[in-house]
Amino acid sequence: QLQLVESGGGLVQPGGSLRLSCAASGLTLDYYAIAWLRQAPGKEREGVSCIRSSVGRTRFADSVKGRFTISTDNAKNVVYLQMDSLKPEDTAVYYCAATYGGLCTQVPLTTIYKYWGQGTQVTVSS
Repeated sequence: QLQLVESGGGLVQPGGSLRLSCAASGLTLDYYAIAWLRQAPGKEREGVSCIRSSVGRTRFADSVKGRFTISTDNAKNVVYLQMDSLKPEDTAVYYCAATYGGLCTQVPLTTIYKYWGQGTQVTVSS
């Protein structure tokens, strides 16, 4: 059974860093696009980044370009989201999501991704 489990969230000061992890089971990363999406209180869920590791493709929302990076460890079946220079507006619940055969040709859309994790809270505050 496919399962995605996020970890690594927490409280960080503005300008700080966090690394989120998404541990995937029941799938092979080579065949899936994996995305990070987030939802802030009172706002719609929005795409942050995606990766299709087998073709070396990544995408980032404009709001996080230059600050966030996404990577995979295919041997461990883990996807990482490294978040640097964090801002208060990055505060949200961050979700990992997967879709079979996805190509990650655009910033992830909620409707494209079929499998979801439970989310991890990221709070950026002084």
